[in-house]
Amino acid sequence: MIKDFLTDRGLELSDEKTLITHIDDGFDFLGWNFRKYEGKLLVKPAEKSIKKFTEEISIKIERGKAWTQEALIDNLNPIIIGWTNYYRHVVASEIFNKLDSRMWNMLWHWAKRRYPEKSKHWIVDKYWQNKGNRKWVFSTDKNELKHLSDTKIVRHTQLRLEMNPYLDKDYFVLRKLKRGVKKIKGFAKSVWDKAKNLNKPEAEIMINNCCPT
Repeated sequence: MIKDFLTDRGLELSDEKTLITHIDDGFDFLGWNFRKYEGKLLVKPAEKSIKKFTEEISIKIERGKAWTQEALIDNLNPIIIGWTNYYRHVVASEIFNKLDSRMWNMLWHWAKRRYPEKSKHWIVDKYWQNKGNRKWVFSTDKNELKHLSDTKIVRHTQLRLEMNPYLDKDYFVLRKLKRGVKKIKGFAKSVWDKAKNLNKPEAEIMINNCCPT
C-alpha cells in the first residue's frame, strides 16, 4: 500500500532503508532509539550513537597523550557539548551519567600513563580539583571538562496534531517562542547553580560573562 501510494507521486520506497518491526522491539532513526516499554513510548540515544561518541572521545584522548591537560579539555568539550545538546530533549539522563563515568576512567588511564611512577593521590591532586560541592572535576585554573550530566533535560512540548503548519501559523510561532524561553530558563538555572558554589567575586564574574546586561 505504501509503495503504491509513493509510486503515484513519483517516489520509490528504499528496501535497504526500510525496517518493519514491532514497536516493543523498537527501531533507530537519526541516532535516536524509539521503543515502547510496558506500553510507554520512550526515545533514547541509540546504542550506535553511544558507541560512536565513546570511540570519538577515546580516540581524542589517545591522540592527546602528549597534550597538556588544558589542550585536552579544549578538544573534548566541543564533542561533549554537541552530543548532549542533540540528546537533551529525550530520555538521556541515565546515559549521560554512564558516559561521565566512562570518560572518568579514560582520563584516569591518560593521567596514570603520564606519571606511572607517581602515587594515586599525587595524580588526583594534579589533575582533579574540587569545584563547589563537586569533587573529582578534571580541570585546570583556566578551564574544566564538561560533565554530560550537567546538561538539563528539556522535554519537547507535545504538538497538537490537529494543527496545520500552513493554516495555524500563529500556533507554531508561539510554540517556537515558548521553547526558546524554556531553553533560556534552563541555561540561566545552570549558571545560577554553578555560581552558588563559588565565592562572591567569582560568582559575579561568571554571571556577568554568561548573562550580560
